[in-house]
This record gives sequence, C-alpha cells and structure tokens, in this order.
Amino acid sequence: MPHRRLPAGGQGRGGTPLPKDDTPPRRSPFQRNRTLVGSLSSNVSSVNEHGAELRSPRVHAHHLRRHRRHAGAALLAVLAVCAGITYLMYESIITVAVTTDAPGAVNSSIYESAIHDYLVANPLQRFRFSLNVNTLTTYLQAHGYPEVRSIDSTVPYDGIGRATVHIAFRTPAVMWHTGTSTMYVDSKGNAFARNYYQQPSIEVVDQTGIPATGNQVLVSNLLLSFIGQVVGRMSENGFTVTQVILPANTTHEVQVSLQGVAYPIKLSIDRPVGEQAEDAARAIRYLASKGIGAQYLDVRVSGEAFYK
Repeated sequence: MPHRRLPAGGQGRGGTPLPKDDTPPRRSPFQRNRTLVGSLSSNVSSVNEHGAELRSPRVHAHHLRRHRRHAGAALLAVLAVCAGITYLMYESIITVAVTTDAPGAVNSSIYESAIHDYLVANPLQRFRFSLNVNTLTTYLQAHGYPEVRSIDSTVPYDGIGRATVHIAFRTPAVMWHTGTSTMYVDSKGNAFARNYYQQPSIEVVDQTGIPATGNQVLVSNLLLSFIGQVVGRMSENGFTVTQVILPANTTHEVQVSLQGVAYPIKLSIDRPVGEQAEDAARAIRYLASKGIGAQYLDVRVSGEAFYK
C-alpha cells in the first residue's frame, strides 16, 4: 500500500487530528552545502578559530579565561563604584557641629546656620576633602561674624553626613564703649562685637565730647583698626599700652599711655601705624638715655619726633 503524506494539521487514523509541530528545526553545523570552519584538535590551528563553529578544547579554555576576565573586571568595577559611594558618604557634610576653645558661652547655632548657608551656596564643598576653610572663614567674617579668626583645616568625621568644624575666635586687645554697645579690637586691628574671652584691660577714653550714639566717625573701622594696630605694634617694640585716649577737638589724633612711660604719645590715624610705633620707640629710648623728662611725645610727622 503506497504511503501518503498527511498535511500539517491533518487527521490521523480514525479522524483524529494530528498535532501541529511548531518546534523550530534544530540547527546543526553539519548541514548540506555548508562549510565548517575550525578544528576539534588542539594541535591544529585554523583561521578565525575563536569564531568558528568547531572549537577545540584549547579554544574553549581560551574562551573561558576571557569570560572569567570579563566577569572579574565587572566585579572589580562594581566594587570600585561601591567603594566610591561609601567614601563619598563618609566624606559628605549634611549637618555641621561647631566646637571652639573659647572659654565664654558660645551660641553655636548661629555659626552652624551660617555654615549651612555657605554649603548651600557652594554645593561642591559639601565634602570634607573639598571644603575650603579659608573661603569659609572669609564668608563668615563678611556675613556678620567678624569675631571669627580662623577655622581648623582638619574637619573631623562625626557620623554619616556629619562634620565637626572647629572655630577660633579673635582675642580682644582694646574695648570701646559706644552708647549702649561695646566694640572690641584685636591686635591686628580687626573690630568685632562678640567677645568670648576675658575683657581687655585697655579701654578707649573718649574726650572729644561728640555723642557716641549714631557717631559713625569715631566708630569707623579705620579708627578701630588703627587703635588695635597701635597696641600690637607697640608690643612688638617692647612697650605695653595701658590706655587709649581720643583727645578733644580732633578725630584724627590718638594718644596712648605706655607702661613705664610717664608721658602720653600722640599719633595720627593718617600715617602708617608701624612707622609711628618705631619712631616713638626710638624717641622714648633717646629721652630715657639723656634723662630728659617730657610732658608728651608727638610722632605724627614722618621722620621727626617732638616733645615738650
């Protein structure tokens, strides 16, 4: 009996439908009219053997090594990314705690808030390794906190996203009462209103008779800076200032009293402090060597000193 081919989806014996075979034909490298590339022997090399259909054990081992290298490189990349993220989290600054060695009570919250504003304006410095403490110090001084002298360059870790900022405040050399407020000046001539150290023994005596309230001339940064520098420069020349007097009828002259010197020294705010301090020191030593007593010493003129 001749064999008949049933069409796909046809019926079998007894009218039973035959299932349709949707399985794709298995592709075999051994097909008619197909050229096989490669070799199954490890001792025989062929062209493009790594992309050939036939691969020897040596080629398989090479492929496995390459896959291991790729997997190892991918693992190292993942570990490096994780380490970088961990390091950034460790170095990140989200909240700040302020510390200081000043003996007085310090309201740390105002400085923490100011530092937070600085970090908001400079987001690239929200990491301990990128924080520029010099720029931060200048920012605080320019935004209402001139009493800040410096910030420690080492910002310690204080937990995830936290950092501790150590602030050093200025030490006052001169105190000046102006109306209801008190101003302080350090030996570098920097004026500020918040003092966290002991009150200075040098006080400015105002004899000008001009009301201190609303007086912008006497309480200018120029005059405050000059007085502070006088204290520092005279100290460098071996003399200690005990009192600073603003004489009557002038706002450009300052008289200072020195420890161990019986007469006051007249100085001008329009002349460099360093030159006047050196002239005064030389003149004081000259008068002492000659045994000359004086009522005052005037060094307001460059290169000359007058006494009476």
